[in-house]
Formats: sequence, C-alpha cells, structure tokens
Amino acid sequence: MDLAVPEKELWLPPPKRLTLTAGEVHVWAVLLDQTPDTVQALLKILSPDECARATRYHFQRDFEHFVIARGVLRDILSRYLNVSSHKIEFLYNQCGKPLLASCDWSLGFNLSHAKGVALCAISQTNAIGVDIEYAREDFPGDEIAERFFSANEVAALRDLAPDLRTVGFFNCWTRKEAYIKARGEGLSHPLDSFTVSLIPGHPARILTADDPLETSRWTLMELLPGRDHIASLAVEGKVRTLRQWHWIEQGFLLDDR
Repeated sequence: MDLAVPEKELWLPPPKRLTLTAGEVHVWAVLLDQTPDTVQALLKILSPDECARATRYHFQRDFEHFVIARGVLRDILSRYLNVSSHKIEFLYNQCGKPLLASCDWSLGFNLSHAKGVALCAISQTNAIGVDIEYAREDFPGDEIAERFFSANEVAALRDLAPDLRTVGFFNCWTRKEAYIKARGEGLSHPLDSFTVSLIPGHPARILTADDPLETSRWTLMELLPGRDHIASLAVEGKVRTLRQWHWIEQGFLLDDR
C-alpha cells in the first residue's frame, strides 16, 4: 500500500529514542504485507492466546496480517515501556478493548487495520481510539447510514455532491468508531446517539451528544494513511502535538531487553 500523503502529513521514520509527553499523541502506520522472515520473527513474540487466534484464520494472508498487526503493536509498545516485546501482557475490558496488564505501565493505545494498512495510536491516556477503513466506491454507504447514523448525519450525507459521498460516509464511520473505541464501549454505544462532522475538508469534531459536555471533552482528528484509506483519531482532552511515524522493520525490530 502506498503511504504517499500531502507533504504536511508525512509519516516519518521513527527516532531511536521515543518519548511521550502529556497532550502528545503518536500514530504509527504499518504496512501489513511484510517478508516471511518478518512474519516469523513477530510470530515468536506473540502470546499463546494470540498465536491461537492467528491459527483460526483460514487464509494465509489474513493469518500474516494478524501476526504483523499484533507483533508490531508489541514492538511499538516495548519501545515506550523499555521492556521486551514478548513480556507485554494485555487485559481486556468487557467490550474487548485491550489494556496493559501491569499497573506500572501508564500508556494508552489502540489498533485498527484495513486492507493492508494498520494504524497504532499511543498516548498517556487509555481514552484513545483509532479507526481506519478502506474507502470502496461500491460500498453500500447510504444503506448503512440509514441504519446506524444520526438523522443529522444522514441529512448531511444526502446534501453532499455524489462524488463526495464515499469520503463523507467513511469520514463519519471512522470518527464514530474511533470515538466509541476510545470510550472502550464498542458497538454497545448506539451510533445514532451522537453526531460527528463528515463534510470533506471540514474539521473533525463531535457536533452533538447525549451529554453536551462530550462535544468539548474529546478531540477528533482526521488522519491520512494513504490514498485509498480514510482514518480518524479520538482522544479525551486536548491534543497538543500529533506525531506520525511509519513503522520500519530494518534496524528497529526485536532487540531483547
């Protein structure tokens, strides 16, 4: 997948020393098509339950993409925590959101992947969510919007020119998904209970919610992971700095601490 993006949104190679301050968010873009050697190296650092989950995939490509996504997540987290990647343990809340098991580690993260690209978001708060989707032109967006979006979102989508509706739909979908993932609720939180902006070129934000304070409590941001993907980030509070890294295997993988 081509990670070509506008110059102001470059995904940079990561520095050797990673630091994360309050109000700072790092988002990593990961290409999931890697060499067999990289797949095998990452498979070795997965937990037994992750390995078991990987073997449930019927197609080899799906197996490899799961291994890469979970293995790279471990590798990235290990750089911030300064521990071996295979020693990282996860807990899961009732909706399946993973959290770091050790109370000694204060780090929030979220992972999403679609069509060969994964995004991993890192912050100092657990209230962070990221979502990436492959923007298919033949996707039945109007039907899904009618079922799941708020009335205001459906109206805004209908008002868009036909050539902007695919982008508008996926703007809305990824912003909603990122928000409910950040809250740790998954689809147990009704998607039509809040409204987000979706017009292409307009800032990402929560427009209305059951709790009016939600509109100012959260930061939504548009991410540009590639020409065929649309992605969004949700973080509780203000984001002072957003840094975007491109995960590179060479020279950055699996040193054993």
